[in-house]
Amino acid sequence: MNTKNWMAAIALTFSAAAPIMTADAAGLSLTALGRYDSGIRGEGAAEIVAHDPRTQSLFVINAAASSIDVLDIRDPAQPKLLRTLTELGGNANSVAVRDGLVAAAFAAEVKTDPGKVVLYDARTLDKVFEFPVGALPDMVTFTPDGRGLLVANEGEPNSYGAADSVDPEGSITVIDLRLARDCYNRQPIPRSFAAAVQCVTESGATPASLRKTVGFRALNNRADELRAAGVRIYGPGATVAQDLEPEYIAVAPDSKTAWVTLQEANAAAVLDLSDLARPRLRTLLPFGTKDHSLPGNELDASDRDNAITIRNWPVKGLYQPDAIASYRVGGQTYYVTANEGDDRNDFIPGGETSRVRALDASTLDPAVFGNVESLRENANLGRLTVTTATAPRNAAGQLTELQVLGARSFSIWSSDGRQVYDSGSDFERITAARYPLTFNTSNDNNDLEDRSDNKGPEPEGVVLGVIDGRTYAFIGLERIGGVMVYDVTVPASPSFVDYVNTRDFTLDPTGVAPTDSGPEGLAFVTAANSPTGKPLLVIGNEVSGTTTIYSIDQAN
Repeated sequence: MNTKNWMAAIALTFSAAAPIMTADAAGLSLTALGRYDSGIRGEGAAEIVAHDPRTQSLFVINAAASSIDVLDIRDPAQPKLLRTLTELGGNANSVAVRDGLVAAAFAAEVKTDPGKVVLYDARTLDKVFEFPVGALPDMVTFTPDGRGLLVANEGEPNSYGAADSVDPEGSITVIDLRLARDCYNRQPIPRSFAAAVQCVTESGATPASLRKTVGFRALNNRADELRAAGVRIYGPGATVAQDLEPEYIAVAPDSKTAWVTLQEANAAAVLDLSDLARPRLRTLLPFGTKDHSLPGNELDASDRDNAITIRNWPVKGLYQPDAIASYRVGGQTYYVTANEGDDRNDFIPGGETSRVRALDASTLDPAVFGNVESLRENANLGRLTVTTATAPRNAAGQLTELQVLGARSFSIWSSDGRQVYDSGSDFERITAARYPLTFNTSNDNNDLEDRSDNKGPEPEGVVLGVIDGRTYAFIGLERIGGVMVYDVTVPASPSFVDYVNTRDFTLDPTGVAPTDSGPEGLAFVTAANSPTGKPLLVIGNEVSGTTTIYSIDQAN
C-alpha cells in the first residue's frame, strides 16, 4: 500500500472498523475464588501453572526462588502451600502434569549450558527420573496421549560479539515415555513411579536412549532462503541453528504433530511425532506481518498524545507469538497463538529497536511514507518502537516498512500455516472501554498509555477449554492484566465472550498489598477434574507473585 496519503485515510479506516463480535450463545462468567500470595513482587514468583486432578494440587513455577511451589486447592477459595520442590542449578522455567507424573524444566546455573527435565511423582512429590536436555529449557509439555514429553530448549545467547559470548543452538528434546508408562501400568495397585523407573532401568534403557533431540543444524546452509520466506534470522554472526530459539509447544490432539513457536524468528517449527523414537523437523512456517493500515487492525501508537487514539497507521506488525495451543474441529487441527512480540535488545550491541522519532528522511523512504516529518511527531508515530533489524529496505538503504514487534492480538492458524482468524484491534478497543484511566498501563505501574508505544496490552499466555461442547480460548494480557475470553468453536469466526481483570489499579503492583499483575501462565481445569465440580481457570501472575483461581460459570 502506498501510504503517502495516510493522514487522509485514517478517519475512513477507523470509522469502518468492524464491530467486536459477541457470542450469541450462553456466555461465561468468571469469578475469582481464591488467591495464593507468595509475598514476592516483581521477580517472577508465580509464572507457569499446572494442575494435578488426582491430588487437587497446583504446581507453580517460582522463578524468584528457582523452585516449584506445590499448592493444595482442595478448597480453591483458600489455596495453601504444601511444599516447595527445588533442584541444584539454575531457574525453574516450566512445569506440566499428566496422569500423576510431574515434569519440570530447569536451566543450568550458567544458562548457556545444557539444562535438565526432572520427573516427580505428583502424589508423593518424590523425584523419580532426570533427563539432560538442551540449553535454557523454556517450556515442557506432555503429548495428549501421555506417551511423549517435549521440551523447547531456547538456547538464548549470553551476548553477541564479546570475548565471552556464547550462543547455544536452539532445539526440541523429545522424550519417549512409552516404556515408563508400560512399566507403571503393569504394576499392581498401588502403583509407584519409582518402581516403574527401576523397571525401565532393568530393561537396559537409559536417559540417552529414551531422549532424542530435534535441532536446526541441517538448515544452516539455507539462511538466505529462509530469510526470503519471512523467517527472521538476524543474530550477529549466528548460524540458523543458533538463531532459532524455541519458545512454546502445542501438540496436535492426535499426538502426531507439534508446532513450536520461534518467537524472535516470527515463525513456527513443525515436528513430525508419528514415531517418538525418530522425531523429525518437517518444516518452518513464517507467520508474516499484520497490516495496521487496514480496517480492523487499528492500534494506539503513542504514549505522548494525551488521548486514547486507536487508529490505522502505516505500520506492519510481526506476530511473534509466545504461547500456543491446539484443538481439532471437523477432523482438522488448528493452532491458537498469543501474539506477544519480543526483541533481542538484551544481547545485540545497541539493540535492534528504535523509536520512529529517531528515524528521518535518510532512513525512511519518502515515496512510501510521504511527509516523514509529520510521521515523526510524538503525537503520531514518533514514540512508536520499531525494529530495524529485519525490515525491508530499498536500494538506497531506506526502510520501506515500519515493523513493530507483536500484533496486539490472538490468531488462529490452520495446520498448513494459513491464518483463518485474527482478533485485530479488539484487545485495545475492549481495554480502552473498560479501563479508560489505565489503558495500556504496564504490569509494574499504573501509568496511562505507558505501553501504547511498545506492544500495547501484550498478549502472552493462551489456554483452551471445552465447556458443554464449545471450545473457549483464554488469553492473558501481560501488561494491563486480565484475561480475554473468546468462543473459538468455529475457528474462522470466534466470538468475544468477556474480559475479566482482578487487578486493583489503586495499588502499586509491586507494593506490599497483593493484586494480580503480569499474567504469565494459564491452566484450564475441566469440571470433571475440578474440586468444585465446575470448570476452573488458574493464572500465575509473575509481577505480583500471585496465583489466582477463577470459577467458570455459564451465564444461564
